[in-house]
Amino acid sequence: MSVEGVYDCVLDSPMGEQKSVLTVNVDGDNISGTSEGAMGSMSLNDGKVDGNTMTWNMDMTVPMPMTLKVTATVDGDSLTGSVNAGSFGDMPIKGTKRA
Repeated sequence: MSVEGVYDCVLDSPMGEQKSVLTVNVDGDNISGTSEGAMGSMSLNDGKVDGNTMTWNMDMTVPMPMTLKVTATVDGDSLTGSVNAGSFGDMPIKGTKRA
């Protein structure tokens, strides 16, 4: 099963639900792509994939600059995981892969 694809995601953040479109490209054990939402577009940095589990970082600039650290697992068409936002802690993320 490939984790590559486009996912419609929802992040449960302190500012409420944040919707985004996550695009994941796989090259061996590495992933790249973007996360695009109401607060702009962020690139997936230092992305890795191990089986159906992905990890990556994103440099957020709005509403404040910080590095988000993401771990997500894909099961079929479902993505679940968490986003670490430094002092704000971990926030759950879920998504559905587009057909």
